[in-house]
Amino acid sequence: MFLSQLLEPVKAAALEAGTELWQLYQSGNFEQQQKADQSPVTTADLAANAIIIERLSELTPDIPIISEESRLAPLSQRSQWSRYWLIDPMDGTQEFVARSGDFAVSIALVENGWPALGVIYWPKQKVFYYATRNKGAFKQQGQLISKIAVNRFKQGQSLNIAVSRRQPLEPIKRLLHREQDVAYIALGSCSLKSCLIAEGKADCYIRIGPTGEWDTGAVQVIVEEAGGQILDSEFLPLSYNQRDTLANPNFMVLGQASVAWQQLIKAKATLRDLML
Repeated sequence: MFLSQLLEPVKAAALEAGTELWQLYQSGNFEQQQKADQSPVTTADLAANAIIIERLSELTPDIPIISEESRLAPLSQRSQWSRYWLIDPMDGTQEFVARSGDFAVSIALVENGWPALGVIYWPKQKVFYYATRNKGAFKQQGQLISKIAVNRFKQGQSLNIAVSRRQPLEPIKRLLHREQDVAYIALGSCSLKSCLIAEGKADCYIRIGPTGEWDTGAVQVIVEEAGGQILDSEFLPLSYNQRDTLANPNFMVLGQASVAWQQLIKAKATLRDLML
């Protein structure tokens, strides 16, 4: 089945899961727990996870699934997969619990070690961001679909940086070569901040702290198709399904690829083999 044939069914799965999340969010009818890594998980995450896994299993029964909320197969098994689904049923669980509404469903298809299809659905705004390899990146609200692209940033302009509402700014500031002419745009959810870059509403997003490959899978292809890139804090590419852990290193979502980003952001050593 071609990527173009998969796109609409995947969007439908994301919409179904996102609608369930929004209903649970509005009703408050969910319970919160802590995972082994002390990150929060709710019964809403698990409900969305069940919906997506069921829909993807119906759509492509022969393609395995990796989810943040499901047990991870060992690398010896995963390394044999030429393609697999990579999902985060609710990116932004902290935002869900904190009642900001800035959470999203994230679904990616990874082929030959790199994301080839990505869908993000933001229930609060009823917005899709999506892309397939070599076909461009798009934003959809209702029936309105528009092609999106990163901002054409030029040296000397004010740098707009997407940041988390939940994390301190100081570690971000220490990575900048200059602090003047910088504006910070606060938003929840890793994927939604990445989509801000893809649609040109911010120039970069610097992520410090624990994330998983499911946090970047879908937005990897969206950002790249919009003209940007996602690199680790040493300005090297991320990797997918190559290690025992799916923990990401610290990373940056960067807009226009031709910008000399290393003149704006300091490279910093990072660890790729963190436990997740």
